[in-house]
Amino acid sequence: MRLLLILSLVIAGHAARAACDTPICLVDPDGLDLPLVITFEEIRSGHGPGHPIPDVLVTDGARFGERFAGQMLSANGDHDAVTGTVLPPLTVLPGAEGQNLSVVYLKGNKILNGYGVAGYPKRHAQGEGAIAFLFDTDQSALSFELRGGEDGAAIAVFYQRTGQEIMALELPPAGEHAFGFLRATGEADIAGVLITNTDPQGLALDNIRFGKPPDLS
Repeated sequence: MRLLLILSLVIAGHAARAACDTPICLVDPDGLDLPLVITFEEIRSGHGPGHPIPDVLVTDGARFGERFAGQMLSANGDHDAVTGTVLPPLTVLPGAEGQNLSVVYLKGNKILNGYGVAGYPKRHAQGEGAIAFLFDTDQSALSFELRGGEDGAAIAVFYQRTGQEIMALELPPAGEHAFGFLRATGEADIAGVLITNTDPQGLALDNIRFGKPPDLS
């Protein structure tokens, strides 16, 4: 049974790499063996606009904010737009007052919400904000769930710890979906991710999975 499990993981990994000609492959998250997860369940939350997080949110394994040092924030309608060159080393920054993050209690679990330029607690700002997160250690694969979308557009940008952009990846129409990401070379150099969106209802983030697979040998 153990041998079959090892073989299936190896085959799945090779298949994902073979089907991808970009630096980071969009893959089935169920095919990734990622032992660690950030759920936000231990963070204070609230209904509606949620409980505001005014500064960088520190969790076990990653830090969350609005953007990375060196980047500039502007408005794309009600949504955040993030531009500019990232400064080394990769450093996550919070948004301005009312434009950072909140943790929302929704349908029995907690999700991380970014606030757009209109600011907390306005409904048309909820979910329109950028979310950046920085891992404590570099990763070769990860997955996350986007919540609350209505088939709008979302983009994930992946960075090395030096601030070098690995690639920007436009995600399939957003909704209640999980997305998996695999470094095509197998190299563990994904240090941070920036997520922006233009979804009509905005998007929230949940269940970030990461970490090296357990040693099955």
